Amino acid sequence: MKPMTAGVTPAGQGMDGIVWNILGQTYVPKHLTESSFSWHATFPPGTFVPPHIHPTQDEFIYVLEGRFDLVLDGQEMSATAGDLIRLPMGIPHGIFNKSDGVNKCLFWVSPTRRLFDLFWGIHSMADQNPADVVALSAKHEVDFLPPPPEGA
Repeated sequence: MKPMTAGVTPAGQGMDGIVWNILGQTYVPKHLTESSFSWHATFPPGTFVPPHIHPTQDEFIYVLEGRFDLVLDGQEMSATAGDLIRLPMGIPHGIFNKSDGVNKCLFWVSPTRRLFDLFWGIHSMADQNPADVVALSAKHEVDFLPPPPEGA
């Protein structure tokens, strides 16, 4: 991994023109170093990231537009534009756009670990079916939680 260089990543652009499709969302990586990784995310209505754990990373989400519904360590909460969502390593969390509008945010993790590689892997899947995404994620230090029991 290269050291960070000084400069500006322009709005609407990412590193090397990269744009990923991850679970129906659009991720645009903004910077990548060994110590941190950031990306702009667009969540269309009804998209989400199921509950999961990053055992080796702290994660942050700065909400730019819209409302996110969250499950954070078993508790439901929400965040809107201007809010910072703090997701400490080892704490289960899920992120949902239950609204009728598009949500936009800036994510970042520290340290980077294997998340950049995971996003390439998910983006490259012909069909992002849940079982394959979960299996690949486990190999990249992201552990998805099983769905709640029926009727729960």
